[in-house]
Amino acid sequence: MEKITKPIPEIETHPWEPFIPEGAKILIMGTFPPGEHRWSMDFYYPNPTNDFWRIMGLIFLGSPEALYLPGTRRFDEEAIRRLMSEKRIALNDTARRIRRLQGNASDKFLEILEPVPLYDLLGSMPCCHAVATTGQKAAEVVADITGTEVPKMGAMVDGNDGLEIWRMPSSSRAYPMKLEKKAEYYRIMLSHLGIV
Repeated sequence: MEKITKPIPEIETHPWEPFIPEGAKILIMGTFPPGEHRWSMDFYYPNPTNDFWRIMGLIFLGSPEALYLPGTRRFDEEAIRRLMSEKRIALNDTARRIRRLQGNASDKFLEILEPVPLYDLLGSMPCCHAVATTGQKAAEVVADITGTEVPKMGAMVDGNDGLEIWRMPSSSRAYPMKLEKKAEYYRIMLSHLGIV
């Protein structure tokens, strides 16, 4: 009997350059974008069911719907870029190259082949002294790179050279926490950093 072998999942490279506004104070990092079929824009956290932009809308603009294009389920990329630049929030992900072992966006089935060169990235942001991860896997990658412990959810550990490393709740809808509670964790961190 002929043995059937499963094809090896293709290697994906991160589709976007880091988003680094002038004077960036914090670098917020997820793991890796979902497949392109889930995008509502060509930018970070593109899936309209992900809570990240709803959290940012709630914190900075008073409404979880503030960063959607009116009457749609698509994000307003221009408004998002403007807000992140104004608040000096940089964005990137912790993985540069990956394989999706189950063909989906779940971090649980993501094989990270090449992490982002975090210290090179931070070197281009002289005002940035904080990194925040949006979930467990991203937190584990940053802990590996920095040689630190994975922070408890909602907490921070001290990294090298005064770097604060925060772990926020996952912005995935699969993470079982109400939007308002997620936003409160992010608000506390951003307030500590003088951004809110």
